[in-house]
Amino acid sequence: MEFDDRLKLLKKARATRSRQEAVDKAWRKIGQSPDLTTKEKLEKLISLTRTGPEKKEKARVAEPDRPEPFQVFENHFSLRSRYGRVSIGRGLSVKGQTLSLLSRDQSFENLDLSSSLFLDLETTGLSGGVGVIPFLVGLGFYRESKFHVLQFFLGDPAAEDELIQELRLLFSQVKFRSVVTFNGKAFDLPLLETRFILRGEILDLSGLPHLDFLFAARSLWGHKHESCRLYHLAREVLNAAREEDIPSAEIPFRYFQFLRSGDFSLVEPVLYHNQEDILSLLGVVIVGASFFAEEEERAEERLADAMDLFGAAKILEKTGEFEKSALFIRRALEGGLSGEASVLARKKLASYFKKHQEWEKAVRLWQEMTSLNQLTCFRELAMYYEHRAKDYGRAKQVSEEGLELASGISRVYEIDFVHRLDRLKRKINRQLAETSEK
Repeated sequence: MEFDDRLKLLKKARATRSRQEAVDKAWRKIGQSPDLTTKEKLEKLISLTRTGPEKKEKARVAEPDRPEPFQVFENHFSLRSRYGRVSIGRGLSVKGQTLSLLSRDQSFENLDLSSSLFLDLETTGLSGGVGVIPFLVGLGFYRESKFHVLQFFLGDPAAEDELIQELRLLFSQVKFRSVVTFNGKAFDLPLLETRFILRGEILDLSGLPHLDFLFAARSLWGHKHESCRLYHLAREVLNAAREEDIPSAEIPFRYFQFLRSGDFSLVEPVLYHNQEDILSLLGVVIVGASFFAEEEERAEERLADAMDLFGAAKILEKTGEFEKSALFIRRALEGGLSGEASVLARKKLASYFKKHQEWEKAVRLWQEMTSLNQLTCFRELAMYYEHRAKDYGRAKQVSEEGLELASGISRVYEIDFVHRLDRLKRKINRQLAETSEK
């Protein structure tokens, strides 16, 4: 069965249940009138539950502000549409190998985003716990040449059972193979799992490969942007024209105000925020994945600057891809990487060369960084000259320079250089004695 057909069946089943509930409620109300005959009761039931246009209009006029206890909002986006600078459809080209890098989970190796569920919750509290209710469950996924966004909204917390059942039915019908979130490992997924367990249900999403992109985002852009909040990354990384966002702390307050007043305009910005977060999450995953794309000639994949390449190098380093990490660092430095990121990049590259005994390259980098007063580079040079080159005089000179720089700044390096100098002096004296004997 195609996805659109499944979705229609889910909607039809929900409409049927809602219709039956309305009929049952009306019949109970009518039953409280003992003066009516059975025929009169049936006629009144038909009148109260008629679904024609005229009756619908009268119901809206009679109760204009009455919120629905449970609603589902649906939007879909064509694969050709763009969110900021990225194409929505580009996510379908992200390979499982790249998802494995970003998630540090090999379970993604044979997967792609076509079977992923993008999940984002808005809740009655920010700290988690049994008392916190997800009043808005936002879901994003690819199906039938579109990217769909479904939002399950609780107009009344008492309807949470219906919300859980609708989600359970959707997850059982649409077999997602992985989950993508932003801080979802610590918050969204555990909270949703708790709500399912409280109702004796099993969350089908539990145990699926999970890409929590918050951690990858911090590695990719933590050194580049002042904030790794999803809203901020959408504007800075995607150039998305998101409107001014509402603070996370304000979202529960708005929902409670809505419950008291029935004023839906209070939660409309929350619905916007939730949908934008799902689209933003898709967008930053696409951009982050593009840094590792092999087909460099494609214009959409040339999204990385020097700072981005350095972030990609950190991802590769954390997953043990040291050779590729070094390649990305070199590309970043060649691309004009500067400032503190440049220093850190050169240190990482020098460590790579040291590990692979490419001493000439490592020494050149350490020497470059001594002019930047990097104590660790003085120490590395001193160790190289003492233990590898056996040039005790040069090692002593570098150690003295390091000690002078460390004095009053780092007690650890002071002690290291003092001990090193004592040992070097003994080695130099022994070497002089051996020379004189000859």
